[in-house]
Amino acid sequence: MTSNVIRKPSLLWFDRTHDRSTPELITQFEHACDCKLVKDSAFSSEVQADMICIHFDRPDTPGLRRLLEIKRTAPTIPITMFTVQHSEELAVWAMRSCVWEYMVLPLTASEKNRYLTAVVQLYELRRNVRDQRKTLLIDHSPTLPDSIRLTSGHQKHQALSNILLYIDQHFRETIDQRELAKRCGMTTFRFSRLFKEANGLGFMDYILDKRMNYAKELLDNSQMPITSIGYEAGFKDPSYFARAFKQFANCTPSEYRLAHHLRASVVAELDDTTAEVLDSLIHSLGG
Repeated sequence: MTSNVIRKPSLLWFDRTHDRSTPELITQFEHACDCKLVKDSAFSSEVQADMICIHFDRPDTPGLRRLLEIKRTAPTIPITMFTVQHSEELAVWAMRSCVWEYMVLPLTASEKNRYLTAVVQLYELRRNVRDQRKTLLIDHSPTLPDSIRLTSGHQKHQALSNILLYIDQHFRETIDQRELAKRCGMTTFRFSRLFKEANGLGFMDYILDKRMNYAKELLDNSQMPITSIGYEAGFKDPSYFARAFKQFANCTPSEYRLAHHLRASVVAELDDTTAEVLDSLIHSLGG
């Protein structure tokens, strides 16, 4: 009797992360694959799987040596290397070590779908390897790198778009430029240079601009004390907030608030000529 159960590709997972986060990554693949997390000690040449997945956050020498040992133990099973920390040298090492796929985390939806499609095709090919009529061509080619298919301006936007979104959400907090550079797979120097080229402002000036515009909104639309507004905008030192705001807006926070309220209260009653004069005066105060 033929079973009607639809089999899925089997993925054997090794957790080489420092925070033991592989189970969380596995959840992204369970809908399409049979996933099993194994301990190194339980692995042997008798294991059966369609793919071995080795998950790194920060690859180290013991972890990479273990990958080679696993490959020697089960040479017929292809290996996928998932890694958070990425560099050109690491990618070249993986290629030379005959790793079947090298995936940089976090994955985009298109990258994950491309990978799953290739895994399913590989699974079907391995299952039908004895039937030459069913030989499949595996679409294992990666998506074109941005450096080839995008213009220079688009490259910069693509590399930093996620970072800009993060800054928009966290600019009132302490943000470590080195950590953001690491997320992009860049040195701090290259990240800083690329950030300024793409946005017209250096990293710290960009964050300062976000904080100042937020402080202006609070001065315009709230009755919060100025000290509280400084804290709310991300400044831990009220005196530094006052100095930075004056340099940014050419007036103190108190003068800015007074000018804004004065304009709001009288501009509706003025003729156009007088309103323009008042607008010019307020603008000179940073309004």
